[in-house]
Amino acid sequence: MLDGKVAIVTGAGGAIGAAVAKHLAASGAHVVVNDLGGGVTGSGRDAGPAQRIADAIAAAGGEASAGSEDVSDWADAQRLVQRALDTFGHLDIVINNAAIQDFVNFEETSFDHFDKHMRVNVYGCFNVARAAAPVFVKAQAGAYVHMTSSTGLIGMAGNAPYMTSKAALIGLSRSIALDMAKYNVRSNCLAPAAVSRMSPKRADEATEALYRDRMRPELVAPITTYLASDAAAGVTGQIFGVRGTELYLYSQPRPIRTLQRNDGWSLESIAEQVGPTWRAALTPLEDTYHVFSWPPL
Repeated sequence: MLDGKVAIVTGAGGAIGAAVAKHLAASGAHVVVNDLGGGVTGSGRDAGPAQRIADAIAAAGGEASAGSEDVSDWADAQRLVQRALDTFGHLDIVINNAAIQDFVNFEETSFDHFDKHMRVNVYGCFNVARAAAPVFVKAQAGAYVHMTSSTGLIGMAGNAPYMTSKAALIGLSRSIALDMAKYNVRSNCLAPAAVSRMSPKRADEATEALYRDRMRPELVAPITTYLASDAAAGVTGQIFGVRGTELYLYSQPRPIRTLQRNDGWSLESIAEQVGPTWRAALTPLEDTYHVFSWPPL
């Protein structure tokens, strides 16, 4: 399905990114494996994880190039795109998967803590996407898949920096889709649910084992490959989700209720009419665990 295509996968040294990189390669793509090799919270650097995945792809008969560029750095993101061009001659696909996560309540979040998440999760996505944009424009083709999260779409208490950063990717992807449609470039978001080193542990061992079995990173790979492929031609500006064997298409914000007054609105008229009229339609303050309350299938 992807014979001859060249794909960059960021954060591909383990879990979802590694599974996606291997699946792309098995589907015929040449894969540019990128991973800083740091910890879940962004500390450290190690070229080993990316190289191990590239070696695994090669051992399975695929073609891959490994590197540990820091996607939060604009110059490094440019070097990543250039590595794809130097190694394989062109670039067709960008999978923005690199991210960090550190659980903290909003009232305890420092500027540095928040900024660190923005730099990796948002600027990292922007940097690689923007560095690839001229290549896609010249080719009059290209596909972006940005990994958002149900945490960003729905919410999770005690996760303010990560939640905010993942919500930001929705707007970024949509803007890319709108601006680059004229070049036949597609941009979609995917909210994957898989057990990884980022995942909070479940309350008991039996539940943890169930989730690890049914929410394997490998189950995220097929929908990612589909969105990257020509089979998804015309699919752009969308938000998909995957959780075990379930696939989701998310709604996007649109007005759901309307009130109008010819003489305009006053504080009093809003209090009298808007609150009582719309209260039943307000979105419940639920987190992702309440919305996805059933075990993975």
